[in-house]
Amino acid sequence: MATPARKTTAKKKPAPVKPVPCKPCKGTGEVSAPIRVGRSRRPAGEQTGMCLRCFGAGEHAPR
Repeated sequence: MATPARKTTAKKKPAPVKPVPCKPCKGTGEVSAPIRVGRSRRPAGEQTGMCLRCFGAGEHAPR
């Protein structure tokens, strides 16, 4: 008696993972910090700089 042939299904490839945008910089890679001057430390403006959480990539870095 012959055994019936088994049909195998092709393995599906996982969907590509979309990068999660960084929360502090909202995916831009830059954050703003207030600049304070004077003795009473009054605000004088803002300065932009590289996001230290994602290092300017704009994507959430896994820990």
